[in-house]
Amino acid sequence: MSSIPKDSGGAAAPTAGLADSNTPLPTMPTPQTASQATDAEEFALLRRQSRLSIPDGLRIPLATMLSFTVGMGLGVAHGSTMAGMRFRAEHAHKLPQSTTGWYLYHKSKNYHVAYGGIREGMRMGMRVSFWTTAVFGIETLFDKYRGSMDLANTVLACVTVAGGFSLWNRFPIATAARTTKTAILVGAAYGGLQDAVGLLRGRPVSYVEWVKEKFAREAE
Repeated sequence: MSSIPKDSGGAAAPTAGLADSNTPLPTMPTPQTASQATDAEEFALLRRQSRLSIPDGLRIPLATMLSFTVGMGLGVAHGSTMAGMRFRAEHAHKLPQSTTGWYLYHKSKNYHVAYGGIREGMRMGMRVSFWTTAVFGIETLFDKYRGSMDLANTVLACVTVAGGFSLWNRFPIATAARTTKTAILVGAAYGGLQDAVGLLRGRPVSYVEWVKEKFAREAE
């Protein structure tokens, strides 16, 4: 039989030590790992407290780009159609009489259609993105000023921009009133949608919290 090694005190030494163990030792978190975890928690909290779970610094530029894209698409479609009709009207009295003439006619027409579409698309895209950015920016200002995010701020932003839009285009009173009424409906619908998404994501909504507190006081 093999002898069991003993230490200086005569006790038997263990046959398997920590060096032979396959269990990994726990690692201490480094300052970089802790900083990354803190940043992730802060970003998650910022998303939960933002409208549509998108921070303002990202939501406003995103709305500007999307509105410009939509406005440019509408402008290109409208501008190219109008440019084609204008070209046909201007050249209706001098239609070509040969194959070469018709080729040059359609080539010139396509150029005017493309130029008119791109020009109107850029103009429409800039106009739509400007007013859209104004709505989102004013909405954010009301959020900061009132200290709460709810549909009231969205309605106020839409009404403010509708008033500026009516003054810029010099609408009559009836048209301005109709524009304001539409802005109220759109603001209430969009603001209500944002509040619903916020409630699902855990963001507190002022009037919902007020109703909860009122029912809690009545229950007491």
